[in-house]
Amino acid sequence: MAKKDAPPRWDRKMQQRLARGEAAALGEAYDRFASLVHSLAHRVLGDEKAADAVTREVFAHIWEHPETYDPKQGPLRTWIAAVTHRVAVQRLRDREERRRDEGPDGAEDLPGGEDLPGGEEDLLSGEEDLESKVRRASVAARADYIVHSMPVPLRRALELAYFQRRDYRQTAADLGVTEDEARRRLRLGLQLLSTAHDAGAPPGYGGAA
Repeated sequence: MAKKDAPPRWDRKMQQRLARGEAAALGEAYDRFASLVHSLAHRVLGDEKAADAVTREVFAHIWEHPETYDPKQGPLRTWIAAVTHRVAVQRLRDREERRRDEGPDGAEDLPGGEDLPGGEEDLLSGEEDLESKVRRASVAARADYIVHSMPVPLRRALELAYFQRRDYRQTAADLGVTEDEARRRLRLGLQLLSTAHDAGAPPGYGGAA
């Protein structure tokens, strides 16, 4: 009898195929997960070209280092989301640090190497702003991941209630369920979304090398 926590067979076989260097396996992984990767990267970086670059980098990592995925740690989808989060956040840090180093109107090139007034305070403020941006981006990406990963009935109820502005009675009618069931789905969906403020990468995977 299979253990309850045994990883899905598809995930195990995909990792084995990638480890053997099967290009077709990478294509299948791309078809299945590229939209998730791009969406998470765009949520962190807010830029289409940057999200494209992260997507390429993530799938290059998957191709070159499939052994860093441990099926015992969780689903392949969650590992890929964690890798995406790590890569996107690093790009966000690099981008913001470049902007900070450049300063307004190239202020770092002042003649005589003079420091700007309050330079130390500005540096500390810049670091706090960067960490704040990283936290906000991480929460947004985590929320996206949770919504995309939750069961379809819960996701559909949230979409109707919060994106299409339906109340629970209209949501129940649209879904063809009772009002009590609509309320239950909304409550569960909101409970899952509330975990988006937990720190770190998308839930469910111990880490992404």
